Amino acid sequence: MDALAKSAYLTKEEHLPKPRLLAHPAAKTGLMGWLTTVDHKKIGFLYGFFALIFFLVGGVEALLIRAQLMVPNNDLLTAQQYNTLFTMHGTTMIFLAVMPLSAAFFNFVMPLQIGARDVAFPRLNAFSLWTFLAGAIILNIGWFLPQATHGAPDGGWFGYAPLTSKQFIPKHSIDYWVMGLQLLGVASIAASLNFIVTIINLRAPGMSMMRLPVFVWMTLVTSFLIVLAFPFITIALVEVMMDRNFGTFFFEVSGGGMPVLWQHLFWVFGHPEVYILILPAMGIISEILPTFSRKPLFGYPIVVFSGACIGFLGFAVWSHHMFTTGMGTVATAAFALATMAIAVPTGVKIFNWIGTLWGGHIVMRTPMMFALGFVWMFMIGGFSGIMHSAAPADAQQQDSYFVVAHFHYVLIGGSLFGLLAGIHYWFPLMFGRTVSEFWGKLSFWVVFVGFNVTFFPMHFLGLNGMPRRTFTYDQNLGWNTPNLIATIGSFILGVGIAIYFVVMVYTYFKGRLAGRDVWDGRTLEWSIPNPPPEYNFRVIPTIHARDAWWYEKHHGEEVEKEKAEHAKAEATHGGIHMPFQSIWPLVTSVGILIGAVAVSALDSNPAPGIHLRLGLALTGGVVMFLGIYFWALEGNEGYHLHLDENGHPINDDDAKH
Repeated sequence: MDALAKSAYLTKEEHLPKPRLLAHPAAKTGLMGWLTTVDHKKIGFLYGFFALIFFLVGGVEALLIRAQLMVPNNDLLTAQQYNTLFTMHGTTMIFLAVMPLSAAFFNFVMPLQIGARDVAFPRLNAFSLWTFLAGAIILNIGWFLPQATHGAPDGGWFGYAPLTSKQFIPKHSIDYWVMGLQLLGVASIAASLNFIVTIINLRAPGMSMMRLPVFVWMTLVTSFLIVLAFPFITIALVEVMMDRNFGTFFFEVSGGGMPVLWQHLFWVFGHPEVYILILPAMGIISEILPTFSRKPLFGYPIVVFSGACIGFLGFAVWSHHMFTTGMGTVATAAFALATMAIAVPTGVKIFNWIGTLWGGHIVMRTPMMFALGFVWMFMIGGFSGIMHSAAPADAQQQDSYFVVAHFHYVLIGGSLFGLLAGIHYWFPLMFGRTVSEFWGKLSFWVVFVGFNVTFFPMHFLGLNGMPRRTFTYDQNLGWNTPNLIATIGSFILGVGIAIYFVVMVYTYFKGRLAGRDVWDGRTLEWSIPNPPPEYNFRVIPTIHARDAWWYEKHHGEEVEKEKAEHAKAEATHGGIHMPFQSIWPLVTSVGILIGAVAVSALDSNPAPGIHLRLGLALTGGVVMFLGIYFWALEGNEGYHLHLDENGHPINDDDAKH
């Protein structure tokens, strides 16, 4: 091991906080093991589990919407039911499916790729998971409450003022929407700060920033976007809550408010949110294409730089959603130019992916097919997005089904295809089993065909004048056939998704066992057993090259000597430091959930049940503060994990207190 790497390794060890180390505890198992876990891999699994449940819920909502639009003058749904389904479909897919599914990969894969044993703050990581679940429950709790006074949110997933005011929606449905999104923001910011600190401080010795896998880079950029973008929607949601319940006039014209202010605040968050959804998928694709092309990623520094540019420019284009609001020619021209400019780093990534494929020994496995589907579908969505940067064209396409087609090509053809590729790619690592290639490829083709049959006709519907958010339509408008085709396609897409998840569930229980490094991968996560052990790495690796595991496979003797030296260092330090399981992050989130539900149903005027709701709010606050108090008392307590020669934990009851 060179002197510099050795110095970096020892420096990190010396500067670790000195925890109070206790004897190896009896690990909680079963349900309590999951409720108290602080293991980033289990937390990643739970994020993915909940995200996929909500993805299926959002998919059912979408099928009901398409069933309503299958034929003209349909009465399958009432207008109110349609508005509710439309609102919850958009909110669910963005905040409860795609974002947490990305967070699942951030949690599970990122620490493994940088050679870390866990994230920087394991208990904060658990808190972000349970607070996400609390926000998701509040968003959906209206389905199970009296529809006359509560009900599910029905003001549109974009929440435009003044539609969210008491005048138009006196029920508490919008209050639940506001509070649910606030809690999801808390969870996202907590997780993002954790990821940022982890990537900056816990990289393995020798892993410089320009040796990070691209997926880790996209995790870092996405985390910064979340930290910088979510405060805008937090402010906007607080203002909605104040207008609805405390008599303010932020968005009320009668009191001097400005409804267009909501649009500015929402889209200052909303357009970076597009890249929060798409950059993780881009990172996944940048890992899959080199692996199955059997060559390094073409133009790695440019791919990294272009991802950072996309994140930066994402904050400069929000008003292209508002070209029809009368901003003026100067502002419109500025945002049109910025929108055109942001296409450049996106195009650079696509050319680098093509360069990676060019001349490679391509292996056409299921993850590769989803990755290539991502590239092609995202390009179509990008082309139509460039059309919207021209303000005259956007004025015609704004609020039409052309825009619906555009953002579904970006967010399903882009984000979803990338995430499905990632599930296939890392499934053997997560669970130690391989997915059948036949069934995997079948699911790809059904999803691919169903997706295009669903959303491509919507371009023509939009150009033919069909507005988005249309509840029903007359048979003489010329929209009958494209809507029928789109609905048939949506059910084909639903069948494809069903095949995909049935195959995954079957593989989880009955799939063929996978050996280590099943794809002949390039990055560190493939260097450890699957499923990964609790401690990830028996010995923290030293990094010599960008594709660290690929380098190790071709320089085995040198690396093994270093591992032996590091193993001695670990033994000198008394084993591997591991954090205790903890129930307090969950208790804190439960308190937040109780209090948030009660506060969401409060009125500024006394009403029946007011004392009960105030009592619940107080109870939630007490539970939350007790959780935080006992969580703080735990400090940095942990235990030393000792391993036998085969890497199995030894229950060391004689560890020093």
